Order: sequence, then C-alpha cells, then structure tokens
Amino acid sequence: MDVREQLTGHLTWLAELGIDGVSRDPAWRRVPADDAATASRPAGAVPGGGRGEAAAGALASIRADLGDCTRCKLHRLGRRQIVFGVGSPGARLMFIGEAPGRDEDVQGIPFVGRAGQLLTKMIEAIGMTRDEVYIANVIKCRPPENRNPEPDEVASCEPFLFRQVEAIGPVVIVALGTFAAQTLLETQDTISRLRGRVYHYGGAQLVPTFHPAYLLRSPERKRDAWEDLKLAKSLLDQAAAAAAPGS
Repeated sequence: MDVREQLTGHLTWLAELGIDGVSRDPAWRRVPADDAATASRPAGAVPGGGRGEAAAGALASIRADLGDCTRCKLHRLGRRQIVFGVGSPGARLMFIGEAPGRDEDVQGIPFVGRAGQLLTKMIEAIGMTRDEVYIANVIKCRPPENRNPEPDEVASCEPFLFRQVEAIGPVVIVALGTFAAQTLLETQDTISRLRGRVYHYGGAQLVPTFHPAYLLRSPERKRDAWEDLKLAKSLLDQAAAAAAPGS
C-alpha cells in the first residue's frame, strides 16, 4: 500500500468517526514532551526505561506461570494456543479486550483479525502506534465459536490479567467491551451504561468503550468510541504535563 492509499484509508476512518477537518492551530500539531521522547528513542529501546525493563521481566514471569494452561475447560475445547499479550512493557496506555478470536488463536497475538485492524486504526487516530501501547484480553484462550466467556473461565484467567496490569503500570486503561469493563470494575453494568466516564483501577484511570468487533456490527457507535478515545488521550496528555519538569 502506497502513502496515498494509507492516507485515504486514514481519512476515511476519521470521517466515519464524524471528524470533518483539522485545525490550523499549532497546538493541534504540537507533540507533547513525552511523545517527543518516544519518537527520539533508539530502535529496540524499551519504552519507560528501567520501569519498562522491569515490566518486561515481570511479564515474562507471568507468562511462565501461565504455562500451557489447563486451569479451565477451554484448553480441551479446541484452543490452539494461549494468547498472552503484545506491545510495549513500558506502555502508558493499555487496551484490554475480551478473548481471542479465530485469527488470534492461529497467530498467538491479540487483535489481529478484522476487529484488530479497526483497533489499530483507532490507536493511530489518537496519534499513537500499536508498538507504544500494550494490548491484552481478559481470557487468554479462544472460546468455542467465539462465544462469550463463562464465569468460571473469567475467574481462572483474570488473576493473570491483573498481574499484567500491575507489571505494566499504565497511566490509562481502555476497557474494550462489556466483559473487560465488568471484570476490571467488578460490576454487572453494561458497556453502554459504563462508557463516557472515567474510573479508577489501581493507580490507573480507566475509560470503558465499545469493543471493535461491536463497532464493526454497529458503525453508528463509532462516534461514541471516538469520544472515549479522545478522553483517554486527554488523560494521557494531562498526566504527561503534570509530570513534566517545572509543572
């Protein structure tokens, strides 16, 4: 795909979100100090410095503890492999979804199917890349026929998710869909009731929004998802400004 096709695709996505232009205000194009540091970091460096390196070690330990998991019935219901997580161990922004689908089960990477491609566009729409964030799911194995996770499956898997979040220590968490939001917030409220507000999870601020798979089925809700993403990005920017020297 050439640059023109990439730009066309990006503008189409923004149009679907209801964005009909950009600002000439220099602040629109200004890169926050934290983002500038990310851009200047040498290739292969772990974002977050020592914190990122420590998180990488902790994540490796969690993955080893998970092993070839047989803690719930999903291991005998057709899963091919465990889908642990992907992204920067030093990420300031973490996305948490529901469970792997068919493509994820094949590749061992979360959010690589159609919903994952949409998530990538959503991340790029707020000026970030997948390499800068961390992406995981509540459930690490694909449920049969992509059915909803069952309570015993969530109970078996959620401790590993909680440890992932603790290891990474994100500033902001975006919970994608009902199951992620309910698991993290310990509530039975639906995502429609939860979204549009900021919650606290440990030391992070949590923004619930619709799952990309739902947005593929209900494109009229993309505008709502865009508002949630803007909220998450504003929280990141506020945190970076507060941490800047002299603030």
